[in-house]
Amino acid sequence: MKILFAGDASNMHNCLAQALRGLGHSAVVASNGSHWMDTSRDINLKRGPGKMGAVKYVLDVLRALPRMQGFDVVVTSGPIFLDLKPGKVKWVFDWLKRHNRSIVMSALGTDYVYYHACHDGKTYRYSDFMVGDQPSPYALSAEFQAKHEDNWKLPLMREHSEHIVGSIDGAISCLWEYHECYKPLLGERLAYGGIPIDTSAVKPCIIDHEPEKVKFFIGIQHDRNILKGTDLLLEAAQRTVDRYPTLCELTVVENVPYEEYVKLMNQSHVILDQLYSYTPATNALLAMARGLVAVSGAEPEYYDLIGEHDNQPIVNVSPLIEGDIDNKLEWIVQNKQLLPELSRRSREFVEKHNDSHIVARRHLEFYNRILNRQ
Repeated sequence: MKILFAGDASNMHNCLAQALRGLGHSAVVASNGSHWMDTSRDINLKRGPGKMGAVKYVLDVLRALPRMQGFDVVVTSGPIFLDLKPGKVKWVFDWLKRHNRSIVMSALGTDYVYYHACHDGKTYRYSDFMVGDQPSPYALSAEFQAKHEDNWKLPLMREHSEHIVGSIDGAISCLWEYHECYKPLLGERLAYGGIPIDTSAVKPCIIDHEPEKVKFFIGIQHDRNILKGTDLLLEAAQRTVDRYPTLCELTVVENVPYEEYVKLMNQSHVILDQLYSYTPATNALLAMARGLVAVSGAEPEYYDLIGEHDNQPIVNVSPLIEGDIDNKLEWIVQNKQLLPELSRRSREFVEKHNDSHIVARRHLEFYNRILNRQ
């Protein structure tokens, strides 16, 4: 099978492409390298700064189009898969649809459908934008306004989303959150894929005995701090260390090279990742593959979706329960003898549910189902 990935996010499509090649298929990635991550791609579609960067980018996209035809499946990274305004993205999308056998969308980030599901009062109990019936800290922040997140309310965004969703042959979700919001729109045209992790490239550092001190680890990204609830996780971790200074410590990493980030993380036991999620995302899964215990989102809805009722090693924290983060971190400290078992089960969890070859096979099954319908 010949597969083209148009766009990428957090290295997801590049990781999938590598796994698909390992399974004997042809896979090409045309992307901006997941922005600052600068991940591998076969066709470079990275936009430069300023007006000249914009002009060059449009020319780069047009020059790339002849290399983006003749595929069995094109997979876009959401409805806005290029760094262009919706009208131009729609033109490229329609071109790709005409010149390839099928077109599929990865549901993998904030878009019109997800944004509105966050605000409809019924799809989620909480989200990046709402906690219960109240705006989240992120929705009230200057960061939200600076990123123009409320642009998803614009009619042109609705029109663009309706065009893409109405034209794709199907969509495959990487998180329960995105699966849930697209399910009413797509029905059988939707499948769950999960986030791919190349477990063969991640050397596990399984905790082999009860530590004297629990080593908590948190990475700070200023542009996503409030969005992911890292600010509240950090505050709770600092309170826990203040209460139990002889039983735990905290490493805070901010603006360091990725290699140093990984080295410091590997010396830890527990990673604090996200607050407003139902599902562990890339950062938590990579840490779990190394044998760290993740404090993140892992709600019952997620475990039900993946059919996992025995191995549930993620320490789930909820923004709806007052003091929940403090209570869960205190539980970890007071039950640190369980860390070796949770470490082993974390690695096993990722191997079972998120190994890149397993996720790639889910994608192939869905692609074949679409092609067989034609």
